Amino acid sequence: MLFSDFLNTLLVNWEIILLFFIIAVLYSSVGFGGGSSYLAVLALTSIAFIHFRAIALLCNIVVVSGGTFIYIKHKLFNWKKIIPLVLVSVPMAFIGGYLKISQTYFFILLGLTLIIAAFLMWTSKYISKKGEDLKFKNSIIKDVSYGGGIGFISGMVGIGGGIFLAPLLHLTKWDTPKRIAATSSFFILVNSIAGLGGQYLNPEFSIEPTITILLMFTVLIGGQIGSRLSVQFISPLYIKKGTALLIAFVGIRILWKYFI
Repeated sequence: MLFSDFLNTLLVNWEIILLFFIIAVLYSSVGFGGGSSYLAVLALTSIAFIHFRAIALLCNIVVVSGGTFIYIKHKLFNWKKIIPLVLVSVPMAFIGGYLKISQTYFFILLGLTLIIAAFLMWTSKYISKKGEDLKFKNSIIKDVSYGGGIGFISGMVGIGGGIFLAPLLHLTKWDTPKRIAATSSFFILVNSIAGLGGQYLNPEFSIEPTITILLMFTVLIGGQIGSRLSVQFISPLYIKKGTALLIAFVGIRILWKYFI
């Protein structure tokens, strides 16, 4: 792979690369990888649809790997609560990633789900206060079922699942917003890896290396910036509202493309 190939790809796709950088900054600041928005951007390009899911998941993994490390450093994980969420989600994401899904069904399902999640998250009036994190209650059975269902859908459409998980955890008062952001980051990481593994075993798996590597490097930088903004400067209210706005924008943009 020659340097000239990378340079030519960079010049031709600079707008896509810039959008991926912005998405990585914004989404990593609320504990997401940005997979849903990467898919929305890719849908507007000439890149073959068969490459979409792999690119989105690889970029997810890059972004949330750095974010997960930062959240661990700031001690925002409660592993006793996180393990039930990922216990079933990982194998279900693998199965979902292995399945083949049509392009139209893929985007319509994704768009509708994101809009519903954004509406529920925005209208929820719950915001935790400092010191309230010891008062939360959780159910292992519910966490396992949440994780399994979201993991399967995530693997099937090619995202990490945090964009589905976070609104649900906020609505059920699972933990503080920043801990939910941290949990979503780890959830995305393990499910993106599982979903990518399932895709790889599918005989139709394909990837375009040059643009993929450039996009992965771009989101690595953006993700590091966003994750640091999250743990140091962004309030719980802004995390919650910002997440809802991002989800709604992506959902509307996807449905606009496939219904208008």
